[in-house]
Amino acid sequence: MDRSSPENLILVTREPEGIAHVTINRPKSLNSLTKPMMTDMARAFRSLDADDSVRVVVLSGSGRSFCSGVDLTAAEDVFKGDVKDKESDPVVQMERCRKPIIGAISGFAVTAGFEIALACDVLVAAKGAKFMDTHARWFGIFPSWGLSQKLSRIIGPNRAREVSLAATPLTAEQGEKWGLVNHLVEENELLKKAREVAVAILKNNQDLVLRYKSVINDGLKLDLGHALALEKERAHEYYDGMTKEQFKKMQEFIAGRNAKKPPSKL
Repeated sequence: MDRSSPENLILVTREPEGIAHVTINRPKSLNSLTKPMMTDMARAFRSLDADDSVRVVVLSGSGRSFCSGVDLTAAEDVFKGDVKDKESDPVVQMERCRKPIIGAISGFAVTAGFEIALACDVLVAAKGAKFMDTHARWFGIFPSWGLSQKLSRIIGPNRAREVSLAATPLTAEQGEKWGLVNHLVEENELLKKAREVAVAILKNNQDLVLRYKSVINDGLKLDLGHALALEKERAHEYYDGMTKEQFKKMQEFIAGRNAKKPPSKL
């Protein structure tokens, strides 16, 4: 069943194949976020995470922008309100979501919109799209959705410092070179490419996809030594939970796959 927020500012649709689409739908304001939109978006991701029929989520914005940030006409209401409530915090709920999230970025992803993009697992961007961190440009706005920590881990600290301290746009083209953007496509190919990535994920073992996303994202919060220990721990936990029948099926699958490969050339 397709659902949306009461004012249709956060749209949620589902495909039978297991792909859900979340659309920030306030195009006249370049998809700037109000407090009710943030709450609705958080609710949407909680619902999708709990829906076993959903396996991948595609997040996009309608019109000319992905998300231009928080609607500053209601800044006090937002920053002193639900931003402190994890249940109403869209980024917290995106990070809690076990399903892979593919961000489809067009136009602008500015400040809070940039942070929402960074909460995605894979980014597909349209040529000409721009990411901007304007926290330092405005009086009294401090990052709270992870931009000060996540961006440096993706593109490197020196590059991140320039993007954030100078508040200069980071183009999708440069973002691809620096490892922020996975795929750079024409505007009219954006959702098609995002869905293509989603379909590729759908072809794999759902249980292992969820576990793999979890160990990658949880490991990124640790130093390498502890992250490697986490991987080992979860691997042992996974194998300990497998039955003899599952091991047999795994062996049959590998044997069948190897039989299809051409013989190696000497």
